[in-house]
Amino acid sequence: MQDDQIICPACGEASEHVTVKMGQQHLVRCGSCGTVFPLQLERVKIANLKVMVSREGSTKVYIIEVPAAEVLYVGQEMLVDDKSHDLVLAQITSLETDRRVEKAQAQSVKAAWARAVDDVALKVSVFKDGKTRSIKLAVSGEESYSLGQILDSEAGRCRVEKIKLRQGGFADEAKASEITRIWGKRL
Repeated sequence: MQDDQIICPACGEASEHVTVKMGQQHLVRCGSCGTVFPLQLERVKIANLKVMVSREGSTKVYIIEVPAAEVLYVGQEMLVDDKSHDLVLAQITSLETDRRVEKAQAQSVKAAWARAVDDVALKVSVFKDGKTRSIKLAVSGEESYSLGQILDSEAGRCRVEKIKLRQGGFADEAKASEITRIWGKRL
């Protein structure tokens, strides 16, 4: 069995090492000089993290494993996969320890709330002659929209006039996952 590059204490070379014995004492043999020595394996403590992921008005609860010492923070994107649901790219919106916090180590987090950002429902308000029609488009969260862009939808073709962001304010260009609403003028 080949292991990653390890620095040999005898020859000082960073070479491939072969596992000689596994168990309480992990022994490896240097690929350069042949020296056999014990290797201290670093164990990573794992925490089970409860993540509630919202998508279009519905919420699914996931239990995922993460390194206990990993620092989680509001706004962080993470892959959520507990093997019983689909794999979801989500953005953390809230963390709960003993109270609501902006960041914390995974081992101290009781629950994380997140929203799916891989596929989103983009809200578009299309207006013409004093009439407005609201629609939702199913798009990739990574898709980018900009002022002046032409959109084709069930409400017809429209030119993007305004982009409102989730964090407040407006932008000239943004990814769908960052957008609250787009206003467009029907062509």
